[in-house]
Amino acid sequence: MAEQQSIIALNIGSQRVSMGVFAPTKKGLILKSYGATSILADPATEAARIPQVQLAIKELAKTLKVGNQKAAYALSGQSVFVRFVKLPPLETENMGELVKFEAQQNVPFPIDEVVWDWEKLETGGIETEVVLVAVKADSLNDLNSVVAETGLGTRLVDCAPTALYNSFRYNYPGIEESVLLLDVGAKTSNLIYADGKKFFTRSVAIGGANLTSAIAKEYNVSFSEAENSKLTSGLVTLGGGHAGQLDEATAALGTIIRNALTRLTAEIQRTNTLFRSQQGGNAPQKVLLAGGTANLPYLREFLEEKLSLPVETFNPLQRISVGKGVDVDALGREAHQLGEIVGLGLRASDNAVISIDLVPDAVQAQRDITRRKPALMTASALFLVGLAAWAGFKSKSVGDGRSHLAALEQEATTIQRPARKIDKLLKAEKETAALVEAYAAAEKGRLSFVDTWNDISKAFVSENVWLTGLEYRTGFTLEGDTGSEPVIDESFASASYGESPLMEEKGYVDCISITGLHLDTQTEVLDLFAKLKNSEFLSFVNSKSKPKPKPIPDSRLIKVTAAPNADTNDYAAPFELLVPLKAPFKHK
Repeated sequence: MAEQQSIIALNIGSQRVSMGVFAPTKKGLILKSYGATSILADPATEAARIPQVQLAIKELAKTLKVGNQKAAYALSGQSVFVRFVKLPPLETENMGELVKFEAQQNVPFPIDEVVWDWEKLETGGIETEVVLVAVKADSLNDLNSVVAETGLGTRLVDCAPTALYNSFRYNYPGIEESVLLLDVGAKTSNLIYADGKKFFTRSVAIGGANLTSAIAKEYNVSFSEAENSKLTSGLVTLGGGHAGQLDEATAALGTIIRNALTRLTAEIQRTNTLFRSQQGGNAPQKVLLAGGTANLPYLREFLEEKLSLPVETFNPLQRISVGKGVDVDALGREAHQLGEIVGLGLRASDNAVISIDLVPDAVQAQRDITRRKPALMTASALFLVGLAAWAGFKSKSVGDGRSHLAALEQEATTIQRPARKIDKLLKAEKETAALVEAYAAAEKGRLSFVDTWNDISKAFVSENVWLTGLEYRTGFTLEGDTGSEPVIDESFASASYGESPLMEEKGYVDCISITGLHLDTQTEVLDLFAKLKNSEFLSFVNSKSKPKPKPIPDSRLIKVTAAPNADTNDYAAPFELLVPLKAPFKHK
């Protein structure tokens, strides 16, 4: 069984799960054992992939004899949100609140629905820059449950881009020029930029699975058959007549792969520009190639051709010692795929440049319990001491308690008198608050008519159209005027001062009737009606329609006579609108 001080690093990729066991020493990390296994499921079919991930983790844990220890694992770049935020110069103790505010602005989800962490970057400039990393809490908790069901615990959760960056910084300490670490995985390619102290990363949804899907589509075969063809015969054709040197089938397959990879090189060029313009970085002088798809023949030469940059294979084991039980030859063939594993080992041993920890809910709860454990133990000890003391003085306390109880009863009688007065005042306060709310609601209803009229009058500005009536109504339906009723009595004009114009309570005022006349053609009314759709008080959508709200047909809302009746010498033609309110209010 692995030693307790060992570090278990777990990388869960789209089509590959790998695990490494490290032993931290004063001189650095020692890779004691390592294993990896492939997942055959199409990355698009998540339901079929999860059981295979669980089985793969269980088999690796059993093979490497890690037992039920806690593992550090990484989230793929595609599943996390990474943002780089520049802050004004400020004291370190004030940074936390400002970063939280920036996280709320930059993360595209409500902040209480994500798990996030941040790290200050050493940029060497005047401005302070931080990297924010966030993941949907549900996604993180689901993945953590998958890991937990294999018997492993969770030590920390990092993300693949920062783990790769930590691995690069540790293994290439002397590089100062701008470098692009390109990790081409199955589903995602991570673009990690290191320029002096500058760090930038972007993940694009292009990887080996896209090449397999292109092959499957071209030859009309299954994903597994296309994957097998890619692994056994796949390569990238190069320019300069390279395809002519290959047999016809291999050249055709290589051309399909080359065309599919064109999107990746376009995204790299786009991200190079982004890094230079927004982050103030220098153009990369070299590319380090990593990830499972890096095994594809002629991929390195293809990238050199397209990017006009030297491309080398990334080696994350340059400064990592290897234990006696590890197959060095096998490890050398896939060293470029160990970047995340090494980065996780460095992070768990506190040798990382960037320390990100995305804590699942279950892990946070366990950490809280562990943190409170000393206090709970102290409290328990004090409780036992108190219990013993209580037992020793029980006989004396009974007599003193009776005397004290009598004194308390006398004091309670004295306190009850002002308590009744307080209850009476609280009741009066509650009644006053209800009255204030009623007055506020009445005032809101009183002003709503004026506000609505002002809003409508902004739209109805025309020399050929004028309004003759504006009336609140209740009971709006999509059948036009059917069922709607007035809320103001017709005798309102002749009512005495102080008498309410409102009819008996009929529920909510939910629509408004607008009547008027137009001089020439109905087009002039329809134009004004279109402007009215910008109203902040009126609604032109049916919020009850499923699965999402739909616009209400204009024919339900407007009735307009085309033109004045020449036979009756009418000088104008009538129109009528019945439009629902966005915020119906109580009719009182």
